[in-house]
Amino acid sequence: MKDFGTEQVRNLSLIGHGSCGKTSLAEAMLFSAGVTTRLGKIEEGNTVSDYTSEEIKRKISISLAVLHAEWAGHKLNILDLPGYADFVGETSAGLKVTETVVVVVSALAGIEVGTEQSWKQATGCGSSRFFFINKLDKENAKFYQTLEKLQKRFGSGVVALQIPIGEALDFKGVVDLINLKAYTFQKGGKSKEGEIPPESKSEVEKFRGKLMESVSEADDALIEKYLEIGELTTEEIKAGLKKGLASGKVFPVACGAATENWGMSNLLDYLVEYSPSPLDRQEVTGTDPNLGREAKRKISGSQPTAAFVFKTVSEPHVGELSFFKAYAGRITQGEDLLNPGRQVTERIGQIYVMNGKERKEVGKIEAGDIGAFVKLKNTHTNDSLCDKKSLFQLPPIDFPKPVIGMAIKPLHKGDEERIANGFSKLHEEDPTFIMEVNSDTRQTIIYGQGELHLEVMVSKLQEKFGVGVQLEDPKIPYRETIRGKVEIQGKYKRQSGGRGQYGDVWLKLEPLPRGTGFQFEDAVVGGAVPSKYIPAVEEGVQEAMGEGVLAGYPVVDLKVSLYDGTYHVVDSSDMAFHIAGSMALKKGTLEAKPVLLEPIYNIEAIVPEEFMGAVMGDISSRRGKIMGMEADGVFQKIKARVPLAELNKYSTSLRSMTQGRGFHTRSFFHYEEVPHEIAEKIIKQTQEAKDKVKQE
Repeated sequence: MKDFGTEQVRNLSLIGHGSCGKTSLAEAMLFSAGVTTRLGKIEEGNTVSDYTSEEIKRKISISLAVLHAEWAGHKLNILDLPGYADFVGETSAGLKVTETVVVVVSALAGIEVGTEQSWKQATGCGSSRFFFINKLDKENAKFYQTLEKLQKRFGSGVVALQIPIGEALDFKGVVDLINLKAYTFQKGGKSKEGEIPPESKSEVEKFRGKLMESVSEADDALIEKYLEIGELTTEEIKAGLKKGLASGKVFPVACGAATENWGMSNLLDYLVEYSPSPLDRQEVTGTDPNLGREAKRKISGSQPTAAFVFKTVSEPHVGELSFFKAYAGRITQGEDLLNPGRQVTERIGQIYVMNGKERKEVGKIEAGDIGAFVKLKNTHTNDSLCDKKSLFQLPPIDFPKPVIGMAIKPLHKGDEERIANGFSKLHEEDPTFIMEVNSDTRQTIIYGQGELHLEVMVSKLQEKFGVGVQLEDPKIPYRETIRGKVEIQGKYKRQSGGRGQYGDVWLKLEPLPRGTGFQFEDAVVGGAVPSKYIPAVEEGVQEAMGEGVLAGYPVVDLKVSLYDGTYHVVDSSDMAFHIAGSMALKKGTLEAKPVLLEPIYNIEAIVPEEFMGAVMGDISSRRGKIMGMEADGVFQKIKARVPLAELNKYSTSLRSMTQGRGFHTRSFFHYEEVPHEIAEKIIKQTQEAKDKVKQE
């Protein structure tokens, strides 16, 4: 592979709603560039980017895939990113390292939730945005209607670079509005250049005028000329387009049919000529770990090295692959780089460029380019690597928080350690996947972005690490507290020959504001309880609080004051006062109007307007409270507070209600009292479960 300078590199992400054709587009781009000799098909499981067993089985993209191709003397790094919300973390990682985003839109479905979210993420990353309207060869495909919707939603900067010749089943070519050439598609994806068909000339004139208007707004000199004479030269259109795309003012639209390889040569030409190189971004912002403040580094091969690991993959027989982008310097085999976040040095071994699972070894990676390391010892996703003499740490990827949790149960006893190790590795691959042991419910919980996400992780655990688990509903981490005040005695007295046990305390229990926790006050006067026994009383109280009184859940938001008691010179001990404190807490809690508390979550559901009524009704049926609504582009955002007990598998239900177009985010809000009837059922179920365990 020949060497490419930073200015010859183009880093591209393909994003969009699930099933809009991103993977087919990536496949067609590789085929057009001569990387492959045949067009792979998703249905046949032979595409370059969807190569894992889970992707082949499910026929969807699950992980980001790094691809590369050469076109017109440039290197294109193409990142095929998943469209399903369950794998949004992969999209976050890919967008971090690409300057240009190609938003793929189906000419059949138009703007979908995934289109909106892709746009938002790309905007947040400061990426240049380029649209590709796909599937123009399909029945009921609508180019002009889709273009109009994009312009209405994303603004007048959305402008066509091409218009189709024919549409749907009559689609046969495109007209390039910049160079005023027609391209008629041939079998195999090749195109024949020719004159613009007479029937297209009026549309060409209309849309070229809109193109000139849009690109002129990106440059003061151009807009002056355009307003004065109403015309721009082809070279001026190109200059304005390049500037407008880089500045985020112009969002060009190309079109074609990826599965037929129609329109790929034009698209690749556009991306090479108009999309920014890493050099156009000039510098990257990070921190200087030595000084603990913001720092900037110029994107240049002559600068001290700075690189960022955006994705980690464990490959059988290879080890850990670390996908990285070099922001500055030149990375070569055999050099030592510092990981400033972990304060460890890494010796760089083999360096690869990737095409799906295929690896090609290279000697070096220039600034702005993307590659992969193998077998780094202590460097993972979100870590930086830099020159040891010039420390520089890049900002981490802001991964989304989980929206679902499921409990896991080992299929075989003794597998717990292997499960923990396996899921730990999978977390390194996908930081949006988290495993934790809930100390309250004593369950191991895995968290992710949806049911599908968790199912895939469980499958990966089995495939990669040879250990299986069963998914089950997680227990709700209820809490217990009191609403009343009480003064109560706890007295422990045992005499069984020889030295006895004696501890006697009087406690005052009173509720604290929600979320305060636990307070213990030593209010003993006159040595009624010797000071040496008071810590034991507090320990006994806390032990009883941890075990719960009503239904076995921890007692919270409680103030306990030890104000009196008695002791025996010979028989009193730490153990006796520990037990006395525990007895008083349990007895007092039952007399102080005990209640059960449940976790309440804030949720934000993003749904198409036509489904708002159904979604709000469903939230109400889940004991949720609607807190407000607001427009979110062409969608509606519903804000609500819902008990966690009612949110089990909610992401799946929401997608079902909205034909796959709705999704939600959630965050813990606080604990609230459980309604009396529901609390009684929970307490009864807990008691029945305890009785069953005793019988067994």
